[in-house]
Amino acid sequence: MGSFIILQVMSVTAAVILIVALLLVAGLIGYLTAWFYAKSVYTPIIKGLENDKAELKREVSGLKDDISKLETKVGNLNDKIGELEKEIADKEKDISDKVNEIRDLKKKIKE
Repeated sequence: MGSFIILQVMSVTAAVILIVALLLVAGLIGYLTAWFYAKSVYTPIIKGLENDKAELKREVSGLKDDISKLETKVGNLNDKIGELEKEIADKEKDISDKVNEIRDLKKKIKE
């Protein structure tokens, strides 16, 4: 009731200025309250996510090391495969030579 009397005594411009100032203060209080609340709620969540991110980065670097080791292992195995394929080709050639020798021997026996 007392504030109503004060507003009646004031001029219109002074009342408008007072109302705008009070609205600005109320808005500022609301903004700061919301900011502090959000900060208190989300700060622990953000710290937890940052810790998870750091742990995942360590896991990724470990996996990259594993990948490089596996790539060298695959390279070695590919080299072994090449050597084995070469040996197989040599053995096949030897077998075909032996088959030809056997044919020649059979022809000589028939003659």
